[in-house]
Amino acid sequence: MQQYLRNKLNLNAATEVELKEFPFLSPLQIVSFMNYRRLFGKLISIYELQAVPGWDVETIQKMLPFITVGAALSTKEDLRVRLKEGEHSILSRATYVFEKSRGFRLKGDTTASSFYPGSRERLLVRYKYQYKNLLQYGITGEKDPGEQWFKGAQKNGFDFYSAHLFVRNLGIVKALAIGDFTVNMGQGLMQWQSLAFRKSVDVTNIKRQATLLRPYNSTNEYFFNRGAGITLEKKSFQFTAFASFRKVSGNIVADTSTNAEDYFSSLLTSGLHRTRNEQSDKNQVQMNSFGGNISYNKNNLHVGINGVHFQFNRPFNRDDVPYNRFAFRGTKLTNYSLDWSYTWRNLHWFGETALHQSKYLAFTNGLLMSADPKVDISLVYRNIQPQYQTIFGNAFTEGSLPTNEKGLFGGVSLKPSSKWRLDAYMDLYRFPFLRFRIDAPASGKEFLVQLTHKPNKQLEIYTRYRQESRPLNFNPDNEAIEPVVNAVPRKNWRIQAQYKVSSVITLRQRLDAMWYDKKGPLQSNGFLAFFDVFYKPMLKPFSGNLRLQYFETDNFDSRIYAYENDVLYGFSIPAFFDKGFRYYTNVNYDVSKQLSIWLRLARTTYLNRQTVGSGLDEIAGNSRTECRVQLLWKF
Repeated sequence: MQQYLRNKLNLNAATEVELKEFPFLSPLQIVSFMNYRRLFGKLISIYELQAVPGWDVETIQKMLPFITVGAALSTKEDLRVRLKEGEHSILSRATYVFEKSRGFRLKGDTTASSFYPGSRERLLVRYKYQYKNLLQYGITGEKDPGEQWFKGAQKNGFDFYSAHLFVRNLGIVKALAIGDFTVNMGQGLMQWQSLAFRKSVDVTNIKRQATLLRPYNSTNEYFFNRGAGITLEKKSFQFTAFASFRKVSGNIVADTSTNAEDYFSSLLTSGLHRTRNEQSDKNQVQMNSFGGNISYNKNNLHVGINGVHFQFNRPFNRDDVPYNRFAFRGTKLTNYSLDWSYTWRNLHWFGETALHQSKYLAFTNGLLMSADPKVDISLVYRNIQPQYQTIFGNAFTEGSLPTNEKGLFGGVSLKPSSKWRLDAYMDLYRFPFLRFRIDAPASGKEFLVQLTHKPNKQLEIYTRYRQESRPLNFNPDNEAIEPVVNAVPRKNWRIQAQYKVSSVITLRQRLDAMWYDKKGPLQSNGFLAFFDVFYKPMLKPFSGNLRLQYFETDNFDSRIYAYENDVLYGFSIPAFFDKGFRYYTNVNYDVSKQLSIWLRLARTTYLNRQTVGSGLDEIAGNSRTECRVQLLWKF
């Protein structure tokens, strides 16, 4: 999005693939725009967007900073222009917690079996070159707190390095990836490594949509491929192939039985390599993968065939517990899928059917419907067998992985006027087999209702009620077979108001209440309130925001999540529980057009605790204070 702020997308030349980069555009809106341009020709003015069916004022306002309308210029710049006329940037970020945790206090203690040998700061350095969206390359280095730097186990400097080269629209080559990249196929039943959301108040955001190959320049040490990929396009056909060869961290178990080999019981995704045990697990598993896609795209129709094969250098054997009965075991895993989408008038139908080892089935099917300019409806049905397994699956499901689930989701968005909006959804799901902390087949349900009122441009108020009833083991009498409670209700009510005092200052206040298993044996309650101030003067080099927050919950079950603003490219959604105060402030100052600085200070103080955290991350005292400094230099 930052790239489109600097190089606005020309709507007269925009492709469907480019429009999919905007997460607030629904598939119906994208198809509607492409049909409008095909029927009426190039846009004359940006105001013409108001005539595109399905594009309301809210959508247009979100798009305005990133788009322009003009003559459709060719994007076939030669490689020499791409290499010379782009923008270089260097981003550096340092994060430091002032209070010393137990892992650092034990450093130097010869009797301690586990401690953090490295320094206390988290460091990130990233260099990137980018020419529009046609060429980019870069390298990223990252170090977590407790990891060593240029010594000990990290003699090469950072614990994690990532590099990539990515080219778009070079003749028939629509995308070329070398180094680190992500692969997104179908509806995520098989493989989806980019950002994707599940249930939210945006009830029409139910479809996975992104380009199949994307450059990777993040710091997560697991969700990416390392190798090469290419997408070729000829008329209505696209062909994509990729190969990845990389080492990942895994929990290695030595098998002492006769003629057996060592295996790994889990893949470690945290990216933390601080202690001896964490360092010994680093890069112990060789994970190679190969895959591809063939798709046909014509007007409103898309059909694609996908395949991916994984191969490990040693067996993957999960813990021998009942809910892991159908979990993947072995050294090879193969998935195939067929995905499709079709738009007819105001209906958009999409889905994916996938196979694991050629016999275990997963299926998802969705429908988006604009029943009226003021009414949008969404439906998703999924049916995934317990035996179906993936490595990088990320579909629209209740569970974190697409397996062992059946469900039906329905959502509706009503906009009776420009001042009122009602969003609601209901999701009914069932787990046909056991899951973690659910020792029997069980069912659950969830629904949400949000009413938003925007009487003018300055004020916006919304209230939201959300309730979920999830199955859970409950065994107070320590029975041999743990009983499952089919409906442990979790209820949440929120009200938020945002008021734009002036063109410079915006105020926001939120109240959150949580009831967990109300009047039941696991009952606990929670409450959270915060107040935000945003300061952003026009044509000034500085801006900032401040939050003051209070939270109080009975225990972790009644925890409440709250999104927090951060430095550029940073974000967090922490969970708050127990009792205490939280505040943070962010300040941004643009020293020049080339150099920008961010500073963040955050502190949490608990009122009923003498320590913060647990294990080696335990802090003696009731407060945790974090400082973050970031510099971005463009040239």
